[in-house]
Parts: sequence; structure tokens; C-alpha cells
Amino acid sequence: MSLDVFNEFQFFNDLTPEQFALVQPLFSLLECEVGDVLFEQGGQAEFLYLLVEGEVDILYKPEDGPELTIARVRREGVVGWSAALGSPAYTSSAVCVSECQMLRARGEGLRSLYEHNPETGKLIIERLAALIAERLRNTHEQVLALLEQSIRIGTNGKNEGLRAQGGLT
Repeated sequence: MSLDVFNEFQFFNDLTPEQFALVQPLFSLLECEVGDVLFEQGGQAEFLYLLVEGEVDILYKPEDGPELTIARVRREGVVGWSAALGSPAYTSSAVCVSECQMLRARGEGLRSLYEHNPETGKLIIERLAALIAERLRNTHEQVLALLEQSIRIGTNGKNEGLRAQGGLT
């Protein structure tokens, strides 16, 4: 795989040559098409993905409602972090909404790096945590907007029904 992908990706900036030599073999380049499913909610959490190019939607299906798009992840974002955490299953689904190029790593490999090379492993985990925290901040805003929109639609629908019955003027 071309080192250009790693050199252009901020996630890998400032790694020492020794750290880079430990981290680089954990990742492989993956190219996907529009509509490709990276993983399904409830599926075995095996891979973590760093987006080099493209966009991926994160979808969540609550038990009592329709599937929701809770985030759109773009360049230098991360998806599939359940795998890095050692979770048995993904908590959401991920679908490519454009042609994508990603770096993919097995969660098991990242956890092994942390175990055998704690200094480098901790650095990588901290960088993943920063990316995840940023997405969660954005996801919070998106979920709030969806809930507000849903409430407005529900309230407007009820108001219209009450007006038709003469209950509101």
C-alpha cells in the first residue's frame, strides 16, 4: 500500500518511525462503492475503518421505530469503533453513500498493539477517542434535530386533527 495514504492522513502525523512501523501493518486499504454495507447493526464487530475519501452514513434502528441516519462520516472520520473497544457486536450499521477509500484494521490487532506496545497503543487509542468524541458531539446535535422535527410533525398532525374536530381555533 502506498505510504502517501498514511502521510496525508492526520491521524498518523507525528508518529515516530518506530511507532509507524508498528501501526502501519495493522491497516489495509479498502475501496467501496455507493451502497456498500461496511457492517450491520448487531453484526460481529470485527473491523474499524478510517475514511480516507468519501462519505459513510451511520444508521441506527431502534426496537420501536424506523431506521434513523444518526451521522454522516467524512474524510478522516472513524466508523466501526465497537471493534476497537472489543464489543462483540456493532451498535449501528454503516453504508457508503459515495465511492469510498478507507483504511481498515481488525479490532483484535489494535487491542494487541495496546497490550504489547502500551505507549504506541495508548497514543492510537487517544487519537481514536478524539475522533469518536467529535462524532458523538455532532451525532448529539443530529439526534436532537431529528427528535425536534419528529415532535413538530407529531404536534402539527395532532393540532390539525383537533382543528378539524373543532377543538382548536
